[in-house]
Amino acid sequence: QVQLVESGGGLVQAGGSLRLSCAASGSIFSIIAMGWYRQAPGKQRELVARISSGGGINIADSVKGRFTISRDNTKKTVYLQMNSLKSEDTAVYYCNAAITTTPITTGTDYWGKGTLVTVSS
Repeated sequence: QVQLVESGGGLVQAGGSLRLSCAASGSIFSIIAMGWYRQAPGKQRELVARISSGGGINIADSVKGRFTISRDNTKKTVYLQMNSLKSEDTAVYYCNAAITTTPITTGTDYWGKGTLVTVSS
């Protein structure tokens, strides 16, 4: 079993900052990539940022220049530093990781339960 546990969400005023963390644990052989998605009320889940084991980063245009993703491979943890938050950033943020559990299996997507970020204007 693999678990992803998120922390760091909450209520913040527009222009403020929050830092999300997501730690992976369980039967992990390797972590291919980790990242964050978000889902606002009435909208589809969308990619916010993703970082590969080699450090390659994909980041949504809507958060470029404001959000930064990083990871600590030794702690199996990914971080999302969110600055200059806007009301439109309000959403449930989900941690995602592509993980292999044995040397011969392909990567499987795992999801955290989500953490709510509310930005008040």
